[in-house]
Amino acid sequence: MSAVLLLSLLTSRVPPKVVAPAGFVQPEPRPLTITRPREQAFGLLTGSAALGLRLGTGVFTLGWTPRLLFGEDAAKVGPGTEQYAFRLGPVAFRDTSPVLKDAPRPAVPPILYEYEASPYCRKVREAAILLDIPLELRPCPGARAGFADELKERTGRMTVPYLVDPNSGTEMFESDDIIDYLFASYGPSEGAYDPKSLWPLRGNFALITAALASMVRGFSGGKRQANARPDNEQMLPLELWGYEPSPFVRPVREKLCSLCLPHVLVPTARGSANRDRLVSLTGAQFQVPFLKDPNTGIQLFESPDIIDYLEEVYTT
Repeated sequence: MSAVLLLSLLTSRVPPKVVAPAGFVQPEPRPLTITRPREQAFGLLTGSAALGLRLGTGVFTLGWTPRLLFGEDAAKVGPGTEQYAFRLGPVAFRDTSPVLKDAPRPAVPPILYEYEASPYCRKVREAAILLDIPLELRPCPGARAGFADELKERTGRMTVPYLVDPNSGTEMFESDDIIDYLFASYGPSEGAYDPKSLWPLRGNFALITAALASMVRGFSGGKRQANARPDNEQMLPLELWGYEPSPFVRPVREKLCSLCLPHVLVPTARGSANRDRLVSLTGAQFQVPFLKDPNTGIQLFESPDIIDYLEEVYTT
């Protein structure tokens, strides 16, 4: 049983009924290809700018370690296997994170009330990507829409980010406190990494650059989309495999947030163990974003196709 379905049973959430679009055709995954250049050009440009402003925070897991493999070792990884790698002839490039290998993993994803354009929420999401742990994200655009009412009922406040960890019963506000908690609970042992490497998550630099990253994206995901289905908050959480800094993944994340759809972000940054899991799950060459929708049973690659699908199913 998946963590998403288990969490749904634990919370007794009964989702509304939705169906796949009529005549839906599974898009063919096309790794390393911009499938709609004219449509995607501006988004990729601003997404890359946002990535640069944050100095690539969230592109790599904590303890990222690249390796070159040759000969028989190279043949054991990459396409046709269940281990992610980029293979070129007799040489393969594979990256992992040895410092996270034995780090505790949550049995179910911690829940984060957040919204895309908030610089405070961005820091927490990036911390989870560094730790290679999934989060169930409950969008609260502008801290007033989406799950904001649920948050107020729970805490008496509409303040994000707010973390609920069902694994420990811990709940808390404040982005820096949440980051400290995640590293203490799901990070490697002390001495396995240099804490100074986390400086992009701290202080004015983090807030200013995260705010600028949202600005260049037009604060996308900061408001509830006017035609979003009124019952989207009641849906089972979708699963989005990817890493937020990716210019291809970011538009999908923004769309999920503006539609106020709960979703589990399964991180697949460089060095992530989830890259192997995704290759095993799909039987395809590694590619993100990848979306699994338990509400319809649909699974699909390709950023623009995912956005079209979400528009078709989750708007009125």
